[in-house]
Amino acid sequence: MDIIIQNSSDKPIYQQIVDQVKDKVLTGVLQPGEALPSMRLLARELKISVITTKRAYEELEREGFLTTQPGRGSFVAEKNLEFAREERMRALEESLAKAVELARGCGVSERELVQLVTLLYSGE
Repeated sequence: MDIIIQNSSDKPIYQQIVDQVKDKVLTGVLQPGEALPSMRLLARELKISVITTKRAYEELEREGFLTTQPGRGSFVAEKNLEFAREERMRALEESLAKAVELARGCGVSERELVQLVTLLYSGE
């Protein structure tokens, strides 16, 4: 499983793991029932503490993204992905509402804002 830890990030390492695993589940890179690496293996691969990976896995389990079966390991949960996607869409709408409010306050037209979003989305 490819997880990239950024030491310069303001986010704690466990949260970076949580966010990347969630993203992989929501985009279908990780499928329901698929096994995740053991906490020890992931810690070794990322060169971090097992306590950190344990915290990330516990958070993912609490949020319903994975299940742990004693003696077998951790697996992607059979989660209602539509519900998880809806949560992300709600967060996106909140962020966009703030952006629209800021744009209006700066005198940016709707057309300019759409062009800016298009450029940002395409990665330019």
